[in-house]
Amino acid sequence: MTDLSTVEIKAFVPARDFALSKRFYEDLGFTIASSDSDIAYLHCGDCSFLLQNFYNPEHAGNFMMHLLVVDVEAWWRHVERAQLLAKYDVRAEPPGDRPWGMRDFTIIDPSGVLWRIAQNTR
Repeated sequence: MTDLSTVEIKAFVPARDFALSKRFYEDLGFTIASSDSDIAYLHCGDCSFLLQNFYNPEHAGNFMMHLLVVDVEAWWRHVERAQLLAKYDVRAEPPGDRPWGMRDFTIIDPSGVLWRIAQNTR
């Protein structure tokens, strides 16, 4: 029998301004594990993604990421304390309960990528 075990899956997140996006994600709470001129590997705990020095407005404007966390309110407080909205001129909506059994908030990164940062409520 073939071993179909997996290790991880990562999305390639677009960046209009690569340096600005790296700073944004570091301020959001991610660590840059490695980076060159084209791609950066970012992680927070066991969650990771690849930030790419690539931008297409239609692609970025329709790109969404979902991050499941233990305490969504702590993440929201971090976003507020770090003043990410003013510092990066980005938009966010505060946490709310969703009919699909999660409490989440949204934040749009400097390139237009929508993030849903959520906690299970069921």
